[in-house]
Amino acid sequence: MPQLLKWPVPALLVWGGAWILYLSVSGYVSDVWAMTVACAVGVAFSVIGNTRARQWALALGFPISLWLSGSATLPAWAWLVPLALALLVYPVHAWRDAPIFPTPLNALHELHSVAPLPSEASILDAGCGLGDGLRALRRVYPQARFSGIEFSWPLRLMAALRCPWARIWHGDIWQEDWSGYDLVYLFQRPETMPRAVAKAQEMKPGAWLVSLEFEAAELTPTAVVRASADRPVWLYQAPFKPAAHHPQ
Repeated sequence: MPQLLKWPVPALLVWGGAWILYLSVSGYVSDVWAMTVACAVGVAFSVIGNTRARQWALALGFPISLWLSGSATLPAWAWLVPLALALLVYPVHAWRDAPIFPTPLNALHELHSVAPLPSEASILDAGCGLGDGLRALRRVYPQARFSGIEFSWPLRLMAALRCPWARIWHGDIWQEDWSGYDLVYLFQRPETMPRAVAKAQEMKPGAWLVSLEFEAAELTPTAVVRASADRPVWLYQAPFKPAAHHPQ
């Protein structure tokens, strides 16, 4: 992110935009509808937050400031609207998984040299968010068959619009069967990687588990490439080899 847009500048821009929209439409619709439209802006742009706390700050900053300002006359139930919108995008069930942070488009450009796949290989983006990982993977494996699974309905719908060439559905990545895929891509967080390692044991021999940034410490990587100077891409090929400090 450019220096100009370092936190909290994105938050100030999103909150300011929500306020401008609210003031622009409040003369034409009820306060409840004006707040709902403005809150939707904050929730939509909350996906740029790179931590869960920042995502919630972006989503709820405007309604909190509106409440503190006393500018709107709203029934008590209306204050549940921003929370409902935020929970729609960030279901409680998925809080322990990765924050919604996009895979850079060129982050996976070295994969093919290390993990070549046959034409029509089956690739899964487990937790595809808005579809950025799928788009990055397609640059590397243009002939592959792509699937994405996402627990948030709004994000799943946006990913389907952005990636019409992929099969994308709503679901739990931990309940999906990974055994039929040639490559499973993850951009999770350190706390969920042990669960990903356990889940990956069902993958077929020769299949690849690929993780942006976060190492599967229980396994010995087959290869490590670089998305950028400070962002490794960890590759593990089944059957997986346990790390020396994690005997199995």
